[in-house]
Amino acid sequence: MGNQRFFKGGKILAVAVIASLAGSAFVTAVSPARAQQRAFVPPPSLAPLAERLSEAVVNISTTQAAKGPQGVPLPKVPKGSPFEEFFEDFFDKRGGKPLAERKVSSLGSGFVLDPSGLIVTNNHVIDGADEIIINFVDGSKLKVDKVIGRDPKTDIALLKVTPKKPLKSVPLGPSSKMLVGDWVLAIGNPFGLGGSVTLGIISAKQRDINSGPYDDYLQTDAAINKGNSGGPLFNMEGEVIGINTAIISPTGGSIGIGFSVPSDTVGSVVEQLKQWGEVRRGWLGVKLQSVTDEIAESAGLSESSGALVAGISPSSPAASAGIAGGDVIVKFDGKDVSKMRGLPKIVAQTPIGKTVDVELLRSGQRKILKVTVGRLAEDDDKPEPAALKPGAGDSGKGGEKGEIGKGDAPTASMLGLTLAPLTDELRKKYNFDAKLKGVVVLEIDPQSPVAQKNIKVGDVIVEAGQQPVVSPNDVAGSVERVKKSGRKAVLLRVEDAKGDLRFVAVPIS
Repeated sequence: MGNQRFFKGGKILAVAVIASLAGSAFVTAVSPARAQQRAFVPPPSLAPLAERLSEAVVNISTTQAAKGPQGVPLPKVPKGSPFEEFFEDFFDKRGGKPLAERKVSSLGSGFVLDPSGLIVTNNHVIDGADEIIINFVDGSKLKVDKVIGRDPKTDIALLKVTPKKPLKSVPLGPSSKMLVGDWVLAIGNPFGLGGSVTLGIISAKQRDINSGPYDDYLQTDAAINKGNSGGPLFNMEGEVIGINTAIISPTGGSIGIGFSVPSDTVGSVVEQLKQWGEVRRGWLGVKLQSVTDEIAESAGLSESSGALVAGISPSSPAASAGIAGGDVIVKFDGKDVSKMRGLPKIVAQTPIGKTVDVELLRSGQRKILKVTVGRLAEDDDKPEPAALKPGAGDSGKGGEKGEIGKGDAPTASMLGLTLAPLTDELRKKYNFDAKLKGVVVLEIDPQSPVAQKNIKVGDVIVEAGQQPVVSPNDVAGSVERVKKSGRKAVLLRVEDAKGDLRFVAVPIS
């Protein structure tokens, strides 16, 4: 995206689109029936709505201790200089306190979800804080008694304060019902200025900005600035349909592209934080890839959809259910899996211990397996190579040439690759597991199509054309079979020295 950068909470200046709403009637441009359902005629002013909601929006200030130089830096004097002892005594260097603790402050936003004192914000707003103060619109302040829980993966935190009287709160609304073009209102604490209101629309839904495994952001052009992080994004009924979290910007200033965590996600996470103080997610135990057009063609699939299984964790729910490397998962618990990135979120939201149907493609045939969902743990083992049953893989970038220590192993060139059997010498040199079987990539022709794929010198091809290989001749045989089938690419399953598996579709010249 060029020199554009994503920011969570910081460095965000907005050029807000300010619409004149005086007496005008706006209707969502959809079908007549839909328009009638979703017609919105704004009042001459949004002030009544903003005033009502602002009471439940809070400014959050945090402080934390940080170590840094105390006072003026010590002069540098040569070792052994006659002035060395003088400076040591004068600046109390001998006191053993070259560093001192200092307070670092930061600002953010949040909103009251429950009148008893439950407040929702972004995790990054309060991360590392020693003290958290909640500032209300009427000027009152409350110190946070407890961080009930937080979830870095969705960037959500739940805080608890003890008010003397019930607080004004706002409800969560259904973000799934929001349409692109619907009006939204953002309220927060930009640049520490205090409560500010900006107006915009939903620009897009289900955005993935690569900030975490469960990205599913609402995109809005309502101005979101530094200090708005953790603040609410409202619909026109005054319901929270998102938490403002990040922007994309080439300069650190807002260009009208902001991202909010959908309220449907917020609600699920908050309920678990209230119950357990943590988020307990479902776990399948697979490593996934996208099914590209090339992979679909090379694997004989009719369309490039679903989630390709590249690896499986040992003793995982997937392994127990019989899911295999090369399988393409197209449906999980009755929910369609059109894209790879959709499956982790579906699995994560599935109740732990629930047995579900998993529909997949294997060798072009549909199969349904029963899987009992496990619990995701932070230290879950990385998926291991799985016995390949005909399925499908991915492509990327590469291209290099080099020597690996061929020894006396016979080599062969094909597909733009120089290949050799995996010898004990190579296992030792690159720390390959003793059980790993395959063919090592020694060189890559930079002028060949494979140079643009995700293959590197030192990678091991463990399967070709959905068949295990242990020698260059095995790879050549698979390539010939693929040629006779009329396909334009051969599907390779590749493993690197770290044990990471991936599928690569390599064109056959």
